[in-house]
Amino acid sequence: MSLMKIARLGHPVLRRRTDRMDPADLARPEIQRFIDDMIETMRDAPGVGLAAPQVHESIRLFVMEPPGDEGESRELQVVVNPVLTFPSDEKIRLWEGCLSIPGIRGETERWAAVDVECLDRAGRPVRVSFEGYPAAIVQHETDHLDGILFLARMPDPLEIAFEEEFARFVREEDDV
Repeated sequence: MSLMKIARLGHPVLRRRTDRMDPADLARPEIQRFIDDMIETMRDAPGVGLAAPQVHESIRLFVMEPPGDEGESRELQVVVNPVLTFPSDEKIRLWEGCLSIPGIRGETERWAAVDVECLDRAGRPVRVSFEGYPAAIVQHETDHLDGILFLARMPDPLEIAFEEEFARFVREEDDV
């Protein structure tokens, strides 16, 4: 396995809608190696999700591993060709970051829950539901597959901060 270079804000690969993957391609050793490299790159960054365009591949695939209780990781997800549906009108606001926009956080609005129909790593169809922060991760990574960055999901463009100031000032306000 090896670490891959992460595309940064401004690179054209981040603005393109990706191509659907043929389920048969998932059996190819080079695709399985690519998925392993994505997982290693995400963990090394460190991040909770990584979409293929972020590592310069315009295919509909992302990996995610949201934190669980006590900071432990939840189950790793490999998501291919996702189709999202939203079971309720409830929304959440949260501060997002992105490995392609290092050092910056912005407050976004996302659906509070999401149902995902997709293929898993083996090419099998699956349906998975997420709520809260994991649901936001799914939406963030799927946006990457559609050429959308989280900055476009910010209702107020003034709600943006460098990570150091976010940790110092914004988190303190949220805790009050």
